[in-house]
Amino acid sequence: MAAMRTLHTAPASFIVPPAPHLVSPTPTPRAGALPAKAPPAAAATIQSHARPLLSPRVGRRRPCARAASSSAGAVVASVEDAKRDVLIALSQIIDPDFGTDIVSCGFIKDLEISETLEEVSFRVELTTPACPVKDMFEEKANEVVVALPWVKKVNVTMSAQPAQPVYAGDLPEGLKKISNIIAVSSCKGGVGKSTVAVNLAYTLAGMGARVGIFDADVFGPSLPNMVSPVNRLLVVNPENKSILPTEYLGVKLVSFGFAGQGRAIMRGPMVSGVINQLLTTTDWGELDYLVIDMPPGTGDIHLTLCQVAPLTAAVIVTTPQKLAFIDVAKGVRMFSKLKVPCVAVVENMCYFDADEKRYYPFGKGSGAQVVQQFGIPNLFDLPIRPTLSSSGDTGIPEVVSDPQGDVAKIFQNLGVCVVQQCAKIRQQVSTAVSYDRSIRAIRVKVPDSDEEFFLHPATVRRNDRSAQSVDEWTGEQKVQYGDVPEDIEPEEIRPMGNYAVSITWPDGFSQIAPYDQLDMLERLVDVPLPATAAVASS
Repeated sequence: MAAMRTLHTAPASFIVPPAPHLVSPTPTPRAGALPAKAPPAAAATIQSHARPLLSPRVGRRRPCARAASSSAGAVVASVEDAKRDVLIALSQIIDPDFGTDIVSCGFIKDLEISETLEEVSFRVELTTPACPVKDMFEEKANEVVVALPWVKKVNVTMSAQPAQPVYAGDLPEGLKKISNIIAVSSCKGGVGKSTVAVNLAYTLAGMGARVGIFDADVFGPSLPNMVSPVNRLLVVNPENKSILPTEYLGVKLVSFGFAGQGRAIMRGPMVSGVINQLLTTTDWGELDYLVIDMPPGTGDIHLTLCQVAPLTAAVIVTTPQKLAFIDVAKGVRMFSKLKVPCVAVVENMCYFDADEKRYYPFGKGSGAQVVQQFGIPNLFDLPIRPTLSSSGDTGIPEVVSDPQGDVAKIFQNLGVCVVQQCAKIRQQVSTAVSYDRSIRAIRVKVPDSDEEFFLHPATVRRNDRSAQSVDEWTGEQKVQYGDVPEDIEPEEIRPMGNYAVSITWPDGFSQIAPYDQLDMLERLVDVPLPATAAVASS
């Protein structure tokens, strides 16, 4: 019986037949749409798997869609014609997470054609080295390009984008080379949160990612018991005073338990300072994923972590008991307020198999209740296994000691889920708010929908609610209507975590605009836009 329950269906295929509209300059309706005349079955599977990332009103032109393919014959006239043929062929391959082809996704790099017009070389640069379909991409890329009549040899190289956060503007130096930060939380002790965090981290490492684990529990650090690094003490770099993490099987590790202090006895503000120092002054290097093992509760430490680190997503751990659900619900609400999406629920100690039957000693429903009440899309059931429990004492994670076992397969599914969801979240955050210079309007995409709206730049600037624009004590508006030019344009718009954007204006002012505030402006302020904007939004 499968131990994974999910609301998404896996795509049946990653490739669709060549479509006539690829040779037309008509923009694609949206990133989640399929080429015309695609088989209905393929359309159903791919669209159910990937959330549309762009509004239907914002088309994306395919780089290969400007001229007819010259591959009908056995030869091509020029290198440019050959490159166009290759891009058209590669645009048949659909990324199941983004719902669009790998050419439009910008994955194809360093495309080269030999002087004899017979050999093709290119690189497929994925968003993460842990991409669960990278082998499929490589196979299909070879397949569609070698099918071109003039191609005799294909050289495909697979790579991944450099590790970097979506927003790295004001991040501490130690976090500037980390692509994704995953919080594993339960808000209740004793449910197996640390077990899930450690095994998830080593699963991601096994998928090819560069991974680190941060044990954020100062009062009762678990990491030193769950792994067995040779060096069990953190070292400080004497030159720059940064903390050098220890390592075990290629995964970087930081825990207060490795600081030679044992378990801490200190007050809350001191704990927050220690957590901040351990996390931000560590020289993590380039990481694709940093897994944070959150401490129980929803107090100062959690708020500190969410404010200091731009959390990409959270994984919630619970057990079947109703009491566990009550505490977990508090944690989900906390992440919701902080705009950190919860991408999966892991229900630990869920069942055991005996006498060819499955038994649920603690009942059913806690995990499913979290999924249903809060709309978290993925649920994973972990069994009661002595080996899973004992792995926390032996210092060897279960997915390492038994990589082909049933538990490892569940964590493999969880790892795939985390990789896919993080890729979608990063794409949504990076494209949520932008400035369209052609219509002189700020374009805002509504999360979890195909809708978008436009805001006049001057309106956004005038409605800044920071202390520089509004007196905190009297509420008096410091920046008056006439102080902001009607034709003002933002110089730069950058995402800040998952909750806001930083807008830099020509006068040097840096405005922090939460997504909720922009949505409120759209509802309350009706500002006419240039005629071109009205046409674009119709």
